[in-house]
Amino acid sequence: MKIRFFSDKLSVYLFSILVVNILISPLVYASTNQVFSRGQSYALGLLGLVTMSLFIYLFVVIFQPEKF
Repeated sequence: MKIRFFSDKLSVYLFSILVVNILISPLVYASTNQVFSRGQSYALGLLGLVTMSLFIYLFVVIFQPEKF
């Protein structure tokens, strides 16, 4: 039941994470004293998003393999 709820809300979760990325990336850009370009800051945020998504997916697959 909980897995079904999570899969129903997946698009909302991804959208909210992307919005947070849009809000956080300028802060990363400002805090690095322009060592990173603006594109690199957004890429760094996207890399964090992909890493966390893979972590969550693999965690679920390891502890609930019968669902897959």
